[in-house]
Amino acid sequence: MEYVILVDKNDQPIGEMEKMEAHEKGLLHRAFSVFLFNKKGEMLLQQRAFSKYHSGGLWTNACCSHPRKGELTLEAAHRRLEEEMGFDCEIKKAFDFIYKSKLDNNLTEHELDHVFLGEYEGHIIPNPDEVESYKYISIPELAKDVKENAANYTEWFKICLEEVLTYLK
Repeated sequence: MEYVILVDKNDQPIGEMEKMEAHEKGLLHRAFSVFLFNKKGEMLLQQRAFSKYHSGGLWTNACCSHPRKGELTLEAAHRRLEEEMGFDCEIKKAFDFIYKSKLDNNLTEHELDHVFLGEYEGHIIPNPDEVESYKYISIPELAKDVKENAANYTEWFKICLEEVLTYLK
């Protein structure tokens, strides 16, 4: 059973809760998102496995998840890059922000999201339990597709993408 770290708006831990229960109740918890780019400035996207408990088959950033109790958020981001995409690379913390979004299956994401950025050009070996597919895409092409085909992307990705693009300006 996976647990998330419940936090206040200042990212101070206030308890733990089973992941599904926290998403059913929409309680604020710590999370992270990793955005990776190649040398051409294209963003690495993953299509979530269709078997995921929410947002299956939707496109999103390279990796995202929740740190475990006693695990630094940066360490968790590296762990999940390996677990989901089959590689690790240098990433740096860019910023964090809070968002709340309704998902499918009567779940709500309410996260204090730590956003990490990095560059990666190497081999990708996605975990089929986590990732259906992956691709690199240019920012103009991505922005156009998100606008025209918003339903193909995870809710948090659409929110976080705006934050990342503003940060990179």
